[in-house]
Amino acid sequence: MKNVVFLDIDGVLNSNFWNKTHTKEISDGSLIDAEKIGLLAELIRRTDAQIILHSGWRFWFDSAGQPLRAEAEKLVELLADAGLTIGGFTPDLTTEEIRRTKKFSLVKADEILVWLRAHPDVNGWVVLDDLDLHHAQIGQHQVKTDPAVGLTLEDVAKAEEILRK
Repeated sequence: MKNVVFLDIDGVLNSNFWNKTHTKEISDGSLIDAEKIGLLAELIRRTDAQIILHSGWRFWFDSAGQPLRAEAEKLVELLADAGLTIGGFTPDLTTEEIRRTKKFSLVKADEILVWLRAHPDVNGWVVLDDLDLHHAQIGQHQVKTDPAVGLTLEDVAKAEEILRK
């Protein structure tokens, strides 16, 4: 049995404060907050969890999990510096309309549930995301971060509590 952290990036490992005036830096991965990576690393260490990327950033990796863009390379590098790796990715259930309108939150819950059904050995799981994922079961396992702040110590404590249930 294993624990899993379904990880979103924007609004979790960075904040909307930067999105408003620094969209270039956000999109190139340079504004991933090292402090947020440290908080994530503490959660992973305390709960022996595996990171499953469910962020739109997962599209910046190939099917073998290798980075396709500089942003993904930077993310992998920052995670590695903290002793972390990405253990997998949720499947893509988006449609052309969802991609066009960027309403990924409409399918994120289903993508997580599909991943969980394919991995019945998961003992505990938590979702770190700043978006409402529109699903009651997911909501019970979600720590909804404040996108203006990103991941906090309080969020990590809530996530750890969910994983230990």
